[in-house]
Amino acid sequence: MVPGPRLATAVGPESRPGVHPVELRADPAGAGERPRRTTTRLGPKGPQAVDRHRHFRGTGPVDFAITYIVQDGLIAEETPSLDRERVPTKWLIAVGWAAGAASLIWWVLQQMDLRSFWFQLLNGLSFGAVLLFVASGFTLIFGLMRITNLAHGGFYLVGGYVGFSAIQFTGSFAIGLLAAAIFVMILGFLVERVLLRPVRGQTSPEVLLTIGLAFVLGDLSLAVWGGDPTPIPLPAVLQGPLRIGDFAYPRYRLFVIACAVVVSLLLFYAERRTKFGAIVRAGVDDREMVAALGINIKLIFSAVFMFGAFLVGFAGVVGGGFLTLLPGQDFEILLFALVVVILGGLGSLPGAVLGAIMVGLIDSFAKALAPEFSFFTLFAPMALVLLMRPQGLLGKKQ
Repeated sequence: MVPGPRLATAVGPESRPGVHPVELRADPAGAGERPRRTTTRLGPKGPQAVDRHRHFRGTGPVDFAITYIVQDGLIAEETPSLDRERVPTKWLIAVGWAAGAASLIWWVLQQMDLRSFWFQLLNGLSFGAVLLFVASGFTLIFGLMRITNLAHGGFYLVGGYVGFSAIQFTGSFAIGLLAAAIFVMILGFLVERVLLRPVRGQTSPEVLLTIGLAFVLGDLSLAVWGGDPTPIPLPAVLQGPLRIGDFAYPRYRLFVIACAVVVSLLLFYAERRTKFGAIVRAGVDDREMVAALGINIKLIFSAVFMFGAFLVGFAGVVGGGFLTLLPGQDFEILLFALVVVILGGLGSLPGAVLGAIMVGLIDSFAKALAPEFSFFTLFAPMALVLLMRPQGLLGKKQ
């Protein structure tokens, strides 16, 4: 195997072609702890991680912060943390969360019958599926580009209306889905190249620009499609309920859940098993290092922004099938998406999945059991997570 380029002289007795640890830094943790060392190799199926454990002894405590460079200009950066937390503490936290979840489920079952429980559970999962389409693109854009795209909700609304018009014109739900996703993807490309690229790295101009764009998209949608609630026409095969015994549930919502499962699996595969996914993951960890390897980071930025816009355009049609489209929904869906990515962790795709499920279920059961506290039950868990784990449940410390 031909070793990839080196950024610096390798450190440590285990250095050899294909594995290049390049940095060793001191850490104020206690001596004698056992770090977890992860090496990344390039095999026939792409970068593969191999765990290694090693004791460090000496007068001072150390912790490895290791960057690995692999073939074809790919870089994967891992900064493993020492096992600073005590195992009993971890177990206590896990048991506490499990006990709290079990108690909450028991309390909910005391408030409603089993049929209503399953109905609200599926309602929450279907709403969470729509939030997943919106939040996954949002979190990828923020993780790589560090742009809080507050126009993401406007993209959702425009995508839904474009899909509605395409379905009205062609009579095909599939063509409407594809047309909305492609239209918003092109819109995202123009926004990134024309508006956001000149102010990249300037947080305040980016935020003001995207929120102003959101108002513009909302007003244009109101002018073109009017202010009446607009449901997306559904194909005959997805209309009506699906009956299982004496339980009936709308087919379309089950279709949305199935779409979310398929899209999630495809996203996980693309992120973990493809060259582009490896570049994106490396860019999330260290954009400057990726650019130093000669990778066209601007092209990667554009591609990720377009992909996020594609997903939210798709979500506009899928969500419009049971949420309907109306003015102001862009900011409402953006608010839910922000809660999702804050709970799950900015830049984390698994975190977006977990956050979408949590927000969908909380919203569904809260509106059924305590509608007057629906916003409290949504934002209270977010505040709790921010206090206990500011980077989100599955996010990484910056």
